[in-house]
Amino acid sequence: MATTSETSVSFEESDTRHDEMHSTIEQWVDELVDHVDDAQESKEFQEWLDVQSRFHDYSHRNTLLIKLQCPEATRVAGYHTWRTDFDRHVQKGEQAIWIWAPIIAKRCPKCKNAPSYHDQVDCEYDETPPREWSKGLVGFRPTTVFDVSQTEGELLPELETAATGSAGDLVVKLTGVAEDLGVTVRIVEGEEWEYGEAMGVCKYRCIHSFHPVIEAKARANQADLAVTLIHEYAHALLHFGVDSEPERAKREVEAEAVAYIVGRFFDLDTSGSAFYLAAWENEDSEVIQDRLGRISSTAQKIIEAVSKI
Repeated sequence: MATTSETSVSFEESDTRHDEMHSTIEQWVDELVDHVDDAQESKEFQEWLDVQSRFHDYSHRNTLLIKLQCPEATRVAGYHTWRTDFDRHVQKGEQAIWIWAPIIAKRCPKCKNAPSYHDQVDCEYDETPPREWSKGLVGFRPTTVFDVSQTEGELLPELETAATGSAGDLVVKLTGVAEDLGVTVRIVEGEEWEYGEAMGVCKYRCIHSFHPVIEAKARANQADLAVTLIHEYAHALLHFGVDSEPERAKREVEAEAVAYIVGRFFDLDTSGSAFYLAAWENEDSEVIQDRLGRISSTAQKIIEAVSKI
C-alpha cells in the first residue's frame, strides 16, 4: 500500500502498486476539487505546475506521481539510462520514483487491443492476421525512474534553454512560432491599444488565414509581454470559440497555468501568477483531470514549438 508523509508518497508493495498509483492520483485530484477555494489547495496546484515546468514532456499523471513521491525532483531517468547515457549511478538505498510507461505492441486495427485482449473482448475484426498488425499504444505499466539527486558520477552537460536566458529573445521566438501553432499574433503599440487595462486579447479570426488572432500590448518589460503572449496562445489553442461566460472564467485558470509552466521553463519569474481555483468549484474529479491534461499538453506544445527555433 502506498505510504504517505507530509511531503511524499511511495509505492512499495508490488501486488498493489498498479491500483495504488491510480488511486493516489485520484485522491489528489479529489482533494483539489473538495477545497478549490482553499489557499492550501492553490499552493498544491502551484507546486504541481512547478513540477510540470521541469518535466514538460511528461503527462499530467506522471508529473503528479513525481510531485507526490519526490517534490524536489529536477531531472529523472531510468536506472540504466543514468548508467549508459550519462555515466552516473543510482546511489545505494535510494527509493525509486514510480511513473507510467507506455506499452507498445501489435494491436487490432479495430478495437486497438493487443492480440490477447482482442480475443477477450470478442472483437470481430479478421481482415488481417495479428502478425500483420502495426504496433501502437495498448496500455501503460508501472516503471521506475530516479532523480539526478539520487545519482552520482560524471557531471551533467549544461542544459540550454531555447530562449538563451533572454526574455527579449523569447518574445521574438514566440511571435515566430505563430504560424506553426495556427495563430496570428500582433503586438500593438500603447497609443493604438483599444482594449483598456487588458494586456492581451484573443477575440476573433484573421479574415485571410482564419486563425485565431492574438493581440498584446507592447511594453518595456519583455518578460511580462512574453507571459502575456503565452497566456493568449493558451486561449487560442484551448478556448477559442467558447461562448459560455462561466466556462470562460474556468478556463482562465487553464490559460494562466499554461503561462506559468512555459514561463518557468524559460526561466521567467512567474511567481506573481494568481490561480483562482474557486472557479472550478463543484466540478467532479474527471473534469479536473481533463483540465490538468489540457494544461499539460498545451504547455508542452508551446515549449516544443519555441524550442525548435
